[in-house]
Amino acid sequence: MNVLFVSLGCDKNLVDSEHMLGDLMDNGFSICDSEEDADIIVVNTCSFIADAMEESIQTIIDLGAYKENGRLKGLIVTGCLGQRFTEDILKDLPEVDAIIGTNSYDELVNAINIILEKHDEVPVFKKDLVGLPRDGRRVLTTGGHYAYLKIAEGCNKRCTYCAIPYIRGNYRSVPMEQLIAEAKELVAGGVKELILVAQETTVYGIDIYGGKSLTKLLHELCKIEDLQWIRILYAYPEEITDELIQCMATEPKICHYIDMPIQHCNDDILKSMGRKTNKADIMNIAARLRNAMPDISLRTTLICGFPGETEAMHEELLQFIKDMSFDRLGAFAYSREDGTVAAEMENQVEDSLKEKWLEEVMLCQKDISLSNNEKYIGRTLKVFIEGKLPEDGVFIGRTYRDTPSVDGFIFVNSETELVSGQFVEVTVTGFDEYDLIGDVKL
Repeated sequence: MNVLFVSLGCDKNLVDSEHMLGDLMDNGFSICDSEEDADIIVVNTCSFIADAMEESIQTIIDLGAYKENGRLKGLIVTGCLGQRFTEDILKDLPEVDAIIGTNSYDELVNAINIILEKHDEVPVFKKDLVGLPRDGRRVLTTGGHYAYLKIAEGCNKRCTYCAIPYIRGNYRSVPMEQLIAEAKELVAGGVKELILVAQETTVYGIDIYGGKSLTKLLHELCKIEDLQWIRILYAYPEEITDELIQCMATEPKICHYIDMPIQHCNDDILKSMGRKTNKADIMNIAARLRNAMPDISLRTTLICGFPGETEAMHEELLQFIKDMSFDRLGAFAYSREDGTVAAEMENQVEDSLKEKWLEEVMLCQKDISLSNNEKYIGRTLKVFIEGKLPEDGVFIGRTYRDTPSVDGFIFVNSETELVSGQFVEVTVTGFDEYDLIGDVKL
């Protein structure tokens, strides 16, 4: 029985997909990469913003068409879209044969068995958003040399634009002993870099240990012998403590890199978003990080066109981006999500203006990134090799400044063959807006 698995959305969703793949393989299913060869197709969906939801729906429709050739017996929707819009899927997407919510991915094999028994009704598996799905084996889809370690599920923040707490539930930390065991197993299998993810990593442990325990988890992970890099994503600025900064600065395995989504800089917009920081707070935490680690790479995320945003506020944001000189920056246009507080706010911004502001933000960052990259000319950096471009005769790698899929690369010239997962010292010889070029240090 062949199963095709399609994982959409964020890296946290990807971890769920890898657990589902493990369940499938443990139960005798074969994983295929072709729609034509699939008996069952699973789509792990995203519905964080409108564009992600549209991609999920279109993927379901496109894959459902393969039922026409007679081989495809079932199409299963898992993840955020299934959790959030169950009734709409049942009503509008007849292609779907089973729905599995965000806290129920351990029901996948059960769902397939029901489909194969040819029941008339579409089975729906949606547990309450408490606790965690059963832990099981993971099948890595990242190449085997780096892996995401999801340390918690859900979120206690109630940002006015975000539906995640309603889709994923309140914050639930994964017990530390479980994470350490998973990390050791991943490293034993060849993983050299662990990337810590959650809706918010910085409050890890508050629900089960009575206080923030990310620093303790990091110290324990650093003891794993063959692990070389640890990277922290989704660190809310108001939760970054001096203890965490000191840990990052002193533990050599922790990359001097942090992903710190701030969403905006204008105090009125931040308050309207339900964020717990203001501009001064953001500047303060960035300064503390840079003082402790002068080489730190700061990444952030911004929302353009939030309700009530004015041209003056947008100009303030552009100036803030220039002043802060973030090493990495992503942005997206505000998406009006049903069920959120912001969706009902007055002074919604026109889509065309959102897109215009988004383009201006990214153009502003493009110039900053180019200037930041120029500073690395002549420097030697530790590089994690990820592959080769045979047609160009160069290898592809990442520095400590680069998270997979969202940041840049360094293109490496080497007279000797390099392999994925290898670390090498590379001297930077060139750059563009987002990537570096370098030679292996002899």
